[in-house]
Amino acid sequence: MSETTLNDIPQLRRGFRFQWEPAQNCHVLLYPEGMVKLNDSAAAILGQVDGDRSIAAIVAALRERFPESDGIEEDVLEFLEVARERSWIELH
Repeated sequence: MSETTLNDIPQLRRGFRFQWEPAQNCHVLLYPEGMVKLNDSAAAILGQVDGDRSIAAIVAALRERFPESDGIEEDVLEFLEVARERSWIELH
């Protein structure tokens, strides 16, 4: 498996849906076999994943939204690599 790069374009895998779940009071990732409750950081990242934006564009959007946060690029790359390993997303 190749390393995740800023030029990659992530998209949710078929059958997965990102949404706010009032009953859980958090964002979740729904899929046919279940649900993943997401923390705020994961939700902020997955909320940017649309199948069109590169990881670099996602990082830029999050830097604009959270200018006081350091290490956004590393956090995004690390999270998306885990998401890919768990088969939540595909990279193009």
